[in-house]
Amino acid sequence: MDYSDKTNIELIKELQDLKLKYEELKTSYDRDISARYQAEEEVNKLNMYLEERVNERTAQLEFANSELQAFAYSVSHDLRAPLRAIDGFSKFILKDYSANLDEEGQRLLGLIRSNTQKMDKLITDILALSRVTRSEQKKSRVDMTKMAFSMFNEAASPEIKLKLNFIIETLPDIYADPTYIKQVWISLISNAIKFSSLRMNPEIKIGGYQEEGSNVYYVRDNGVGFNPEYGHKLFGVFQRLHKANEFEGTGVGLAIVERIIHRHAGKVWAEGKEGTGATFYFSLPATK
Repeated sequence: MDYSDKTNIELIKELQDLKLKYEELKTSYDRDISARYQAEEEVNKLNMYLEERVNERTAQLEFANSELQAFAYSVSHDLRAPLRAIDGFSKFILKDYSANLDEEGQRLLGLIRSNTQKMDKLITDILALSRVTRSEQKKSRVDMTKMAFSMFNEAASPEIKLKLNFIIETLPDIYADPTYIKQVWISLISNAIKFSSLRMNPEIKIGGYQEEGSNVYYVRDNGVGFNPEYGHKLFGVFQRLHKANEFEGTGVGLAIVERIIHRHAGKVWAEGKEGTGATFYFSLPATK
């Protein structure tokens, strides 16, 4: 800037204005620095507080987990023992004292045995559900075609295999916990067998495909199906869309499937209509 045409008074005035601007800028800068330090201090305090809260919450969860394990132990030993005793004594009475019982007495004892066995199965399923939510995963590569075929052979009786048309496609492999994925297959295949068993020509198809970074698998049957209006209840604990006297079950199996898949960062859903069968899908990440 050329100052040669300005008087000394004008130069002094301009210098004074510059000094004032400098002081204002310096004051503003100091305020900004102070505000920044104060904000950093607040952030540090908040981080420390959040860390304490996380540690407290972690300790609470660990305590709750230990309590759950103690409860599971109590259920599996203390509560099941009397059930098995009732079943055992009822069996002995039916075997050794049936001559002293009329038909109604034998029927009632049979009902006692049947219900204690159902209760024992229910406890087993609840324990399995609790284990899914707290056990550590041990992942490895899983040959899904081989596993699904093996689980079908395990679930289907020789009589079922003779009359059922079973179709399985080549499925994409996955990286997951094989123990829990077995549970998924055995539950879905067992359900398909159960709900298609009343058909003249029952059929089950297992397939899979890759889609947007996920492997999608499905089990399709031509069984009784379900009302899609109530499909959201399928994966709830103790939720049943069919009467217990029509199809056996505790209403826990699909809840276990959902939790296993969710723990593997996947999704599970179902499609179906009454009288036309059902298809159960689950997806898992295609990468490790």
